[in-house]
Amino acid sequence: MKLVRDRIPQIIIEDGRTPIYHIAEPEEYKRELFRKVIEELEEFREDPCLEEAADLFEVAHTLVEAHGLSFAEIVDTGMRKSQLVGGFNRGIILDNVE
Repeated sequence: MKLVRDRIPQIIIEDGRTPIYHIAEPEEYKRELFRKVIEELEEFREDPCLEEAADLFEVAHTLVEAHGLSFAEIVDTGMRKSQLVGGFNRGIILDNVE
């Protein structure tokens, strides 16, 4: 059992097979989205290509919306936070604070 893209059952039917599936209740849906993010992140780690990045982005976008957050507001918040404390572009690793 795993969360799949919306058209997968139809694609299976068109292939002459019978999909057994159900529509997740809200809590199951959110739980499975978290699992899917981890799955897609691992796939991107193994093969950091455009297609895997798109899959990761799609499921992350869906996850935040499932929690009632606006992607546009997330982008705005991220930009403000980046202006205040910076981004992650320079690769700074904090080893310790004395």
